[in-house]
Amino acid sequence: MNKTLLKTFTLSFAISSMLFPAFSQNVLPLETAVKLSDSLYNAKQFTLATPYYGIVAEISDFKSKKAGAYYNMACCLSLQGKTDSAMLILNKAIDAGYNNKSNIISDSDLKLLHSNPTWAELVERVPERKKMLNDDPRKSEFITSDIYHFWEAYDQAMKDTANFKAIMKKLYFDRASKGMEDYMGAKVSSIDFFIDHIRSAPKLYAAIRNNTYKTDAYKPAFMASYLKMKSLYAQSKFPDVYFVIGAFTSGGTVTDLGLLLGVNQAASDPSVPVDELSFQKRTRLGNIEMLPNLLAHELVHYQQDGMKKDTTTLSYVIREGMGDFIGELISGNTANKVLFDWVKGKEKQIWNKFKPDMYFDRYDNWIANSKTSTPDNLPDQGYWIGYQICKAYYEQSKDKKQAIHDMLHIQDYKAFLNKSKWEKKVAAL
Repeated sequence: MNKTLLKTFTLSFAISSMLFPAFSQNVLPLETAVKLSDSLYNAKQFTLATPYYGIVAEISDFKSKKAGAYYNMACCLSLQGKTDSAMLILNKAIDAGYNNKSNIISDSDLKLLHSNPTWAELVERVPERKKMLNDDPRKSEFITSDIYHFWEAYDQAMKDTANFKAIMKKLYFDRASKGMEDYMGAKVSSIDFFIDHIRSAPKLYAAIRNNTYKTDAYKPAFMASYLKMKSLYAQSKFPDVYFVIGAFTSGGTVTDLGLLLGVNQAASDPSVPVDELSFQKRTRLGNIEMLPNLLAHELVHYQQDGMKKDTTTLSYVIREGMGDFIGELISGNTANKVLFDWVKGKEKQIWNKFKPDMYFDRYDNWIANSKTSTPDNLPDQGYWIGYQICKAYYEQSKDKKQAIHDMLHIQDYKAFLNKSKWEKKVAAL
C-alpha cells in the first residue's frame, strides 16, 4: 500500500472508530489498537491517535491500562487545543484509577489545561500513590494470596469449561491484590489473552501447581536476601512482594507498589512437561529453586532510582546485569543460570556482536527478545553482558560497599564501562 493510500485508510478507520465504536471493537484487537495509538502519538498525529486511545480505554479489562489510555487520549485532545474535551477525558482517567499526580502537573502535553477554571479541582482529585520507601526489611510482606485464588478459580473453571472466562474473572481477577492489578495492567493485554495461554498448556499447569505453593516455603530465603541487601547498601528500600500467576509475558517487574513476580514462569523442575510450550516460551520458564534469585534481581531494580536514565543499549544491559550481579551477591546465585552456562566459550563472540549496538537504542536485540530466539541464539544475552561489566567493576574495587553504591548511582555508562576494565578482560579470553 502506498503512503497516500495508507494515510487515507488510517484516517477513514479513525473516523469510523469515532462514529462506530462497537464496529471498531469487534474488528480491532486490543494489541493492535495499543500499537496504533502509540505509533500515531509518537508521529505527532494526535487527531488520529485520539480515537484509538478511546478504543483501548473502552475495551481494556484492567484498570491501570484503561486509566492510562484515557490519560493519553486527554493528552492528544489537549495538544489539539480541545481543552473542554481533554478535561472531560482526564476526569475519566482519574475515575478509572489514574493516580500519578506529579505527572499530571508536570506533563507538557496538558499545559494548555492549566488555565481551565476547574484545573485545580481536578488535580486535587488525584490520589497520588507514592513509591514504598520502607527502609526496614523486616516490615516487608511477601503476598501469595493471588496464587491460591488462581488455583481455586482454575479448578472451578476446568469443571465448567463453557463458563471458563466468567469463573476466572469472578474468582481470580475480581479478587486481585493491588499488586496483581498492577501486574496485569502492565504485562498482560487482556483476560482473553491470559485464558488462551492458560488453556493452551493443561499438562504444564497440572504439573506446576505444587511448585507454585512452595513460594510460601521460600519466605525465609527472601528475607535473607533483604537483610543481605541492607548490609551491602544501607540506603536500601524494601518493598512488599506480590506473587501472581501471569500469562508468560513477565517473570518479574517493579512498580511503586513493590515487586511483582509471575511465579508460574519460575515454577519448573525436571519433571515438568514443556512440550506444550514453544521454544521461545520455554526460555522464559525458570526452575522453582531459582525463585529467591529472581526476587533478589527485582529487589536490586527497586534500588536503581539514583541511576541516570538514557536510551543507550549499554545503559539497559548494565541495569539488568546489575540486577543479576548484586542479586547473586545477596541470594547466592544468578537468576539466569541457564543463559550464563550457555554463554561459556562464546564470550568474545557475544561482546563483539554487542559493541556496534551499545551506544544506540537497540534494546530489543539484547533484552526481552525471546520471540526471535533459537537454540543457537538464546534471548537476554544483555543480562550476561551487564553482569560481566558490573562484576569486573566490583572485583577491581578496593571498597566493595562503595562499589555497590557507585553502581546504583551511575551517571555516565561509558565511563563506568571504562572503569570496569571489562573490555581488556574479555579481549584476553
